[in-house]
Amino acid sequence: MATKVLVPRLGEGVEEVTVAGWLKQVGDSVNELEPLLEVESDKVTVEVNAPASGVLLKIERQKGEPVKVGELLAVIGMAGEHVESGGVQSPSTLEEKPVSSQLQEMLSPTRSTDIGFISPVVAKIAAEHSVDLSRLKGTGLNGRITKNDVLAFVEGGKKTIDDGLQAMVNRPSSMVVGAGDQLIKHSTMRKSIAAHMVESKHTSPHVLTVMEADMSRVVKHRAANKIAFERDGVDLTFTAYFMTAVVAGLKAYPLVNSSWNEEGVLIHKNINIGMATSLGEEGLIVPVIKGADNHSLLAMARVVNDLANRARNKKLQPDEVKGGTFTLTNHGISGSLFAFPIINQPQCGILGVGAMQKRVVVIDDAIAIRPMVYLSFVFDHRILDGASADWFLTKVKETLENWI
Repeated sequence: MATKVLVPRLGEGVEEVTVAGWLKQVGDSVNELEPLLEVESDKVTVEVNAPASGVLLKIERQKGEPVKVGELLAVIGMAGEHVESGGVQSPSTLEEKPVSSQLQEMLSPTRSTDIGFISPVVAKIAAEHSVDLSRLKGTGLNGRITKNDVLAFVEGGKKTIDDGLQAMVNRPSSMVVGAGDQLIKHSTMRKSIAAHMVESKHTSPHVLTVMEADMSRVVKHRAANKIAFERDGVDLTFTAYFMTAVVAGLKAYPLVNSSWNEEGVLIHKNINIGMATSLGEEGLIVPVIKGADNHSLLAMARVVNDLANRARNKKLQPDEVKGGTFTLTNHGISGSLFAFPIINQPQCGILGVGAMQKRVVVIDDAIAIRPMVYLSFVFDHRILDGASADWFLTKVKETLENWI
């Protein structure tokens, strides 16, 4: 009996994913639970396993195609079985069997003080059609913007068009489209990043404070311990030190490890630090180190290595990009000295680490050369004031400078 491979129920708010690529082709043998294809949500690309053993008889959805929950992806059966379009097969019947998938991510609802509660579905549709939600008047309960409100706005021709060369022509005169110009279609991840960043700037009043840290002791400690860590199979990167310093700051000033709520400030008991990881031109992803305050430097370095490697190889699990309470972004990897990162909602802040450079500094009235790094802390001004933000950043700085 042949088996239909269907898009499984992926969680509340996740009604559609995109086929990122097939790992098997028609005619290939497959074993049950063997990776069959990759699907892409707004945050992660994960492998989907075969629900049965046999031969891949037919592929219904190609790379790049969006698919909804319950739709047919492929058919697995015995060699020689005939399968028509849509999975109709003769003479045997097809068994419908959901795909065993790791994609259980739930898109978290967002809330804005200006536009109210925004569901994941509404946010997704708005991002896909470049709809400025602040221009809509909600018809839902308490003025909530609904899916139908967004669709009606789009159908009415009032949306901001951003798809296709002709749309570019209709933009302001500063957008010049010339012969030979290339339009690169937005990926699901890129659309999600765009929507999340715009929503974050719309939600939180962002404020930046910058300090400079002397990394001399950290550099010395790393040089003395790098080989020992390698014997344990761990690459001792500077990121592990920054993570540990952030933990010290969050433990000293718990208010930074919080989220804004309409009823008050929610201070999180768990310290879960997101680690922004570049995927090159594809964008970035933020795997989360859960319970970061329970990690030694060795354990921190090990989990940093593991998450970074699996992020770049698209092997992260959905739960590993959720639940962050604070975020660290090491933009210095590409040579940037300091930056103004955008807060990863609904967190209170994000710390940017610049490139480490040897600079001339004055120490005890004497000129010295030290490895220095800029620490850029962007915080939600609804939660923190300048003084409390600087207290946190000072603790991070002191932890790095006084490393034993």
